[in-house]
Amino acid sequence: MPTPLYDVLRDYAGRGSLRFHMPGHKGTFLPAPELAGLAPIDITELPGTGDLYEAGEPFDSAQRLWADLFGFDCCQFLTGGSTMGIHTGLALCCRPRDRVLMDRGCHRAAFNALALLDLEPVWLERPWLREENIPGPISPEDVEKALERCPDIKTVCITSPTYAGTLSNVGAISRVIHAHGGKLFVDGAHGAHLTFLGLAPFWGADVVTVSAHKTLPAMGQAALLFFDGFELDQARQTASVFGTSSPSYPILASIDLARQWMEETGVWGYQRTAVRVAELRQRFPSLTDRPYHGFSLDPTRFVLKVKDGPAFAKALRERGIYPEMEDGGHVVFICTAQDSDEDLYRLERALEELRDQMGDCPPIPAPPIPERVLSPSQALFAPVRKWPRPLKDCEGEIAACQIAPYPPGVPVVAPGERIGKKELAYLEKIGYNTLSEVRIVSEA
Repeated sequence: MPTPLYDVLRDYAGRGSLRFHMPGHKGTFLPAPELAGLAPIDITELPGTGDLYEAGEPFDSAQRLWADLFGFDCCQFLTGGSTMGIHTGLALCCRPRDRVLMDRGCHRAAFNALALLDLEPVWLERPWLREENIPGPISPEDVEKALERCPDIKTVCITSPTYAGTLSNVGAISRVIHAHGGKLFVDGAHGAHLTFLGLAPFWGADVVTVSAHKTLPAMGQAALLFFDGFELDQARQTASVFGTSSPSYPILASIDLARQWMEETGVWGYQRTAVRVAELRQRFPSLTDRPYHGFSLDPTRFVLKVKDGPAFAKALRERGIYPEMEDGGHVVFICTAQDSDEDLYRLERALEELRDQMGDCPPIPAPPIPERVLSPSQALFAPVRKWPRPLKDCEGEIAACQIAPYPPGVPVVAPGERIGKKELAYLEKIGYNTLSEVRIVSEA
């Protein structure tokens, strides 16, 4: 498979040219052996190497290969992760002061985008799966009802898959939105690999961002934005607003190479991993997508049910195994094609040793939706109290920051929202540190 961008960088690195341009390492030296191999292809915008935010080769060809693979008109490479994709995507879909129907379970980057773009959210509450103690998928019916209540809304923003791997029916949701004359933006940060497994998780969406670095063999911050119905020049210009003017060519090359490797080899590795995860789900108490549960799940995301998530994760780390995240009753493992059979057997052996700590945790309530006092933009730029205060002492105050357990980075309280009894009770229930200091608005 072709790698248009990487080939150009490798060609330049092999010429022995005198580099009187940035970066300062000149392609020869980075002060650690682990980094040295990247120096030759860490290049700037030169004749032939292209410009990420301008038309021309090699980016046109490299991005076209991704767009075709995912079934979209266009693709834009990103070096700021899906955070950059969320900001760019919402800026494409919205005008300042628009109202946006937004999944309350969105990542904190989407909440920041509301403030930066001066958008007003109308919250789309996710159903709470009480048996599993996690938020469920967004339903097309709930989207329909919300749009009928708010016919002025023309942009809907949802997350699919979630951190736990729960997938919403994007195709059905998009049909509802398009019937109302709107556009669907999907934060698919955790789903870059799903297309390679033969799924169509983003079919029907107008704009989607995925993080290549989360689940594919790509460097940190590597991400992509896919879109239909927008001019490529418009997307490039919008991306340049939120991205650095000196994007990392090694990160960009890793996006190019990740696609090639996945198409040639990685797809088989991912299928093997999906089979092994299915086996782990059968052996240990875990989140599954059995038909009677009524939702779909990423076939490679392993979510273990445990009695005490932090204690279980600590026991794993003592055995040299580091999961992605844990909460009160779950431990989440991101499994990819890079996990060897031996890696997964080692995990399995450790889980057997800890089996007595597995099982359902005490019921956790659904996250509350706080009272909004200020708009996201007003709150972001509002004067704040001179000294931060412990969260436990902030009942009744208006947050000037996000209160978001990380990961998954979904705010329980967003800037401009009041910190009430139910929010404090929920945060205590999930084990959030209410002694941590938070910034609060000095006056409303």
